[in-house]
This record gives sequence, structure tokens and C-alpha cells, in this order.
Amino acid sequence: MTNNKQIKIGVFGGSGFYEFLKKTKEIQIKTPFGAPSDKITIGEYQGRKIAFLPRHGKRHQYPPHKIPYRANLWAFKKLGVERIIAPTAVGSLKPKIKPGDFVISDQFINWTKKREDTFFNGPKTAHISSADPFCSVLRNLAIKTCKNLKIPVHSKGTIVIIEGPRFSSRAESRFFSSIADIINMTAYPEIILARELEICYANIALVTDYDVGLQ
Repeated sequence: MTNNKQIKIGVFGGSGFYEFLKKTKEIQIKTPFGAPSDKITIGEYQGRKIAFLPRHGKRHQYPPHKIPYRANLWAFKKLGVERIIAPTAVGSLKPKIKPGDFVISDQFINWTKKREDTFFNGPKTAHISSADPFCSVLRNLAIKTCKNLKIPVHSKGTIVIIEGPRFSSRAESRFFSSIADIINMTAYPEIILARELEICYANIALVTDYDVGLQ
């Protein structure tokens, strides 16, 4: 049985992350919200135990609007995870934010419409603050690490999350560029569900291209 007290760090991301982990094993976690996106891999990196889950599933079987977000977050909480690192691919909405840059998001705008985004559907209810949604400790660590590695990094940025799976029209993209810096389909509701479970969460966004409104 895995010692939950040793697993403090969780990572959501793509399958390429597996190559960083050693001494791996897979476990299945049951949650009140169904199965997570896939089996969770428990491995080690530099002596620390890490829980890793590919948010889209190993076969990329879940499109952004169908990812079982609540099950994914609940499973990490059940394992004892206290901090989540969540890399995402994003499009840039600003000319100064270039493909290849990292953005350490500090704010979000939710533009999704159909996702289950709370654990408090009654009879228990809670109202949480979203004023400063991302973990400042993890954000500062990510910024410092990027600078040490000489990775082009923007120390803050507002990420707008759209429903998907389609991309924006040019008109939508130009509108989003007036209210946000980068655009993505998965950061919400991960961030808010993590806050409800009192798990620190940091979004590390890799810019893959300029969004269509800038092209």
C-alpha cells in the first residue's frame, strides 16, 4: 500500500512527463465522481514521491470539455497531495508573449459553460475566494527556476479558458486579447476545484503559437 503521507506533489500533464519518473507503479483510485482520466502513476524524482495523471488520458481519449476534473482532483486529495503543478499548452493573445515562452499565470477568466466545477452541490455549501487563485509559493518557485534555466518566462498573466474542443473565431480571439494574455481549454475548473480541496495549484503555461486573432 502506498504511503499517502509521502506523496505531497501531484502533476497533471501530457504523457511525456513519464520519462522524468523513476521506480514507477500505477494505481487505480475510486472517487464519488467516477474514475479519473486514467490510472495514477506514482514515481520518484530526485528522491521525492510524485503522483502523475495525464489529464486527457494515456490515449488522449478525453477532449477538454469531457475530462473528469472532479474525479482527478479528488483522487489527488485522497492520495495526500498538497501541491499540484499543472503544465498546459496555451495560445498567446499578446504579441510580446511569444511561442516558446512560459507564462506563470496569476489570474484566470472562466469562459466555459458546461463543466461541473464544484464539490459543493448541497446540502453542504461553501463559498471560497477566487481573488488570488494560484499558489504564490509554487508560482515564485516556477519563476525562479525558469530564470535559473534561462527559459523565457512571464512572471504573471491572465489565462482565459474556453470550452473547446473548437478553437476561437478571429473575432472571439480579438475580444479575448482585450481581457486576457493567454488562452487554453483545461485550466478551469482544475484551479477552482483545487482551491475547494485546499490544495495549492500552479499553472505553468507553455506558449505553442499565437492565437488566430494575432495571425
